[in-house]
Amino acid sequence: MAGNDTKQILINHGSKDSSNNVSMAADTNESHLLIIEDDQGRKEFPLEQPVYSIGRDRECNIRLMSQFVSRRHATLVRLPREHNSHSYYYRIVDGDAKGKPSSNGLMVNGRKMPAHDLRNEDEIVFGPQVRAIYYLLRNTERPGQTDSSEYDITLINPGMTEDLED
Repeated sequence: MAGNDTKQILINHGSKDSSNNVSMAADTNESHLLIIEDDQGRKEFPLEQPVYSIGRDRECNIRLMSQFVSRRHATLVRLPREHNSHSYYYRIVDGDAKGKPSSNGLMVNGRKMPAHDLRNEDEIVFGPQVRAIYYLLRNTERPGQTDSSEYDITLINPGMTEDLED
């Protein structure tokens, strides 16, 4: 029973602030992406909300198409990074937001885990032929900053091309 209480605390901690979910991503120049592969192929989910439900239930934010996946298989929770309040990460927790675990659990990078703080290129297996890859994409350019190659203009002297034909 104590494990369920802990899971509930982990989920509630990340869902306190849902007001600046989009502006928070813009401030950090980070993008979070979950790519799902299931019985219906590959789908991409940009992560911007504070909480996502994952499973085969029609009500889930991220729906998995497989009979081997629980109706409410996992929950993704956005949490702030300790060193930077404008930066955040996602934690995946087995089961629903109320603490009820999935039937088969989660495998993250080949290990069965009740919860895991996601890092770039982590692989999550929900069941046979149902998996996800998490990507943390960092944009190093500041808004308004341009790439110097955008203004790179190569001028060719017409006399140079005649040398190539000889």
